[in-house]
Amino acid sequence: VQLQAFGGGLVQAGGSLRLSCAASGRTFSRHAMGWFRQTPGKERELVAGRSWTGNSIYYVDSVKGRFIISTDIAQNTVYLQMNNLRPADTAVYYCALRDLRFSTIELGPGSYDYWGQGTLVTVSS
Repeated sequence: VQLQAFGGGLVQAGGSLRLSCAASGRTFSRHAMGWFRQTPGKERELVAGRSWTGNSIYYVDSVKGRFIISTDIAQNTVYLQMNNLRPADTAVYYCALRDLRFSTIELGPGSYDYWGQGTLVTVSS
């Protein structure tokens, strides 16, 4: 599975961005998936995750009520809608999928097998 993430950019605090992650090589719908972010010197953090059924959704506390993870099966794409952005949201954002053997969300980046290249989100104050 190849993943390509895009949609990052520079936005003012309070603004919105939508990140997209397009999958090729395999239909991603049966994969557990997640959006991570990373800043220099810090570990990669799971921001939003979705089990392959969609019945389980995870958001880190700092983005609850502001970020939404969604999928478009026909487009083989997963999205991260980010609203009311804050300077603390500034990071490189990565999309990731778990292997088909695993259907649940996991917090650790080591549990994910396929990664997009990352897209930079910068939120100015």
